[in-house]
Amino acid sequence: MKTVVVTVAVEGQEARVIARAEVARSMWSRFWGLMGRRALADGQALLIDPCSSVHTMFMRFPIDVIYLDRENRVVKIADGLKPYRASLGGGARRVLEMPLGAAAASGLAVGDQLDFDDVIEDPQTV
Repeated sequence: MKTVVVTVAVEGQEARVIARAEVARSMWSRFWGLMGRRALADGQALLIDPCSSVHTMFMRFPIDVIYLDRENRVVKIADGLKPYRASLGGGARRVLEMPLGAAAASGLAVGDQLDFDDVIEDPQTV
């Protein structure tokens, strides 16, 4: 699965929000999402594209959900979405699922512009 680095501009500087986000684009990877995992580690996330709403059925842990428009601007933040719940994005094009508390810890707010850069693996570490 493709992995990206997620950043947001903060007062003219680019600050890292999430170290690595897996990108779920296929029907199967979008459907499966985070189901079956025990947790998301700090610095990990899942970017689901396309996606305008999420559910946490069959998940074992709460998450923060960041809804993004076509330009990757934050349109909504659902903090602490517990297992067996659903959330609608209201015009979102993609969703970033983060560990519980990561949205607040990174200072994300509606209107923030996120950037996604491909992670290029070092062939010696793979």
